[in-house]
Amino acid sequence: MSARPTPTRPFASDRGEPGPLPHDFPFDPTHGYDLPRLLAVDAPPGPRDFADFWRERHARALRVDPAPRIEGPWVTVEGVRIADVSYTSVDGVRIGGWLTVPADGPVTQGCVATHGYGGRAAPDPWQCPPETATLWPCLRGLGTRSLLPGVPSSSAGHVLHGIGSRESYLIGGCVADVWCGATALGTLVPEAAGRLTYLGTSFGGGIGALALPWDDRFHAAGLTVPTFGNHPLRVTLPCTGSGESVRTRLAEDPSVLDVLAYFDAATAARHLRVPVHVGAALFDPSVPPPGQFAIHNALAGPRELVVLRAGHFEHPDERDETAALEEAQRRFLSGAGPLA
Repeated sequence: MSARPTPTRPFASDRGEPGPLPHDFPFDPTHGYDLPRLLAVDAPPGPRDFADFWRERHARALRVDPAPRIEGPWVTVEGVRIADVSYTSVDGVRIGGWLTVPADGPVTQGCVATHGYGGRAAPDPWQCPPETATLWPCLRGLGTRSLLPGVPSSSAGHVLHGIGSRESYLIGGCVADVWCGATALGTLVPEAAGRLTYLGTSFGGGIGALALPWDDRFHAAGLTVPTFGNHPLRVTLPCTGSGESVRTRLAEDPSVLDVLAYFDAATAARHLRVPVHVGAALFDPSVPPPGQFAIHNALAGPRELVVLRAGHFEHPDERDETAALEEAQRRFLSGAGPLA
């Protein structure tokens, strides 16, 4: 395996790192980890049939005819054409979202871009490289386009839905929505199918780590502050995100950890060999940083890391830091690959 690039730190300088971020949380959002300790966080090995479980689910998703539809007229905004779309995923669930394509010029690659637990109300086409056709799905139960009866749209409820077994857990359906979305994108824009990439933030970052190892249609990915990493560690760390409701549920039912072992994004990252760009935060009240770094550290292929001062938290450098991260991801997904 090639040497790993040195982590990029957008706001490190000769004057040293920025000072601690003031906050009023009843816990430390760094959980006592500095960067060297974060870079040493490992991933759980997972159940012996971890890979078999996911390969079977992937094969099942590839048998689905997504029957994608363009719904309504195309509109053009700042050089990008946008249309509402829908497609069918596993269990007959209809997923809604958007498709964006360049208003002028060719399409040379495709991208499936997912969202955090806040859902998505519109696409963000500036996040993607030029000449990219991008599918922006609202994964099942979330966003404005894929709400489901009986499925909570709040992160606290959504992350627990069906958690009683590995077959019923809703997170598995969300992963399948990515695979079926890739099929749908290739049907809607055939020229996008030759080189397919992935973008995911927070919830979407964890879903991507779970989805990508088993699908050779994807050539590269960008994961930002990804969740679901190293569940055995994650459930010991208080947070303000979905992990807190999992911690509460685990206290009531320890068997939940057996199910979560199949949905550990860091375990999945051990199987992920395509180039992956990761933005991981030193301070994050919503997604504990050790889980984010566990995903990065476990990646089996080429990787590039941008170390963020904070995630899920407003701070003075946030706007510039986000812009630097998105530019790095656009370059990475355009085919430039990781830093030497």
